[in-house]
Amino acid sequence: MLLLLQYTLIFASVLLLVALGGCISEHSGVINLALEGIMVIGALGGALVMKFLPYTHGESSAFLMFICVLGASILFGVIYSILLAFACINLKADQTIVGTALNMLATALATVVVKSMNTALNPDDHSSEIKYIDAKKAFLTNIGKFELNWFMIVSVLMLVIVFILLYKTKFGLRLRACGEHPQAAASVGISVFKMRWSGVMLSGLLAGIGGITYITAGVSTWKFENGVAGFGFLALAVMIFGAWDPIKIAGAALLFGLFRALGNVYNGFDFLKALNIPSAVYNMLPYIVSLIVLAFTSKRSRAPKAEGIPYDKGMR
Repeated sequence: MLLLLQYTLIFASVLLLVALGGCISEHSGVINLALEGIMVIGALGGALVMKFLPYTHGESSAFLMFICVLGASILFGVIYSILLAFACINLKADQTIVGTALNMLATALATVVVKSMNTALNPDDHSSEIKYIDAKKAFLTNIGKFELNWFMIVSVLMLVIVFILLYKTKFGLRLRACGEHPQAAASVGISVFKMRWSGVMLSGLLAGIGGITYITAGVSTWKFENGVAGFGFLALAVMIFGAWDPIKIAGAALLFGLFRALGNVYNGFDFLKALNIPSAVYNMLPYIVSLIVLAFTSKRSRAPKAEGIPYDKGMR
């Protein structure tokens, strides 16, 4: 049961971080379908730091490793999100097509980079795998038998920050205004372009952290050709189920995280093991649940009115 709780919280942390990123972007008026790709690039940045930054066991060294990995993931995630922002906001390209293209590019780009790096270090190594066995220990703290991942704490902090940002600050009010009626926002002096750029880049920040959280959730190596197993799209389902509200999104993330965690720990429950259900079915559960949930809730969900609509100064 403790292991189920541990996996539920770490997978929920990933979904929460990425869904919050999508929430901010869509509140600004830009649909961020590139969350999956941003996660991959953010994970790449953090993994590269874990591979090349020397780590010796100790509190100061662990904190330095954590900060550097977190910073690299944020940097890579934000930089990659700039591509989405420029294409969708400045060039007014179709946001769905751009997001899909960036998702496809991210996994291919990360795979090429890692394979090239591994081959340069060892001519016989053509894998897309990065190992971070020792560095991963910097993120873990044992509380009894419970293994606390520091990214769980980061996700809670981000939830609080995003809630305050959206509902307790002028920035949040202006951001949401740009997602509801950008022309009205512009009429009172709000720069719609700046607010939308801010929303997309903040979503890149959060999705980048979500990416490194995902690849360090279980194993100590990661093959980048595997991507992030659709967690970016699952986070979009969490965001819609949570009605673009940070608190509701947190509840949805816990629910979906629980179903995902079953795929890792179902063997620990005798009644589940006795059913002889293939492990692949348990891994599919969160995606099946997302289809069922969205089929019944999507019509009642109210998205920001201007999401997905390029801003045109001339429109009224």
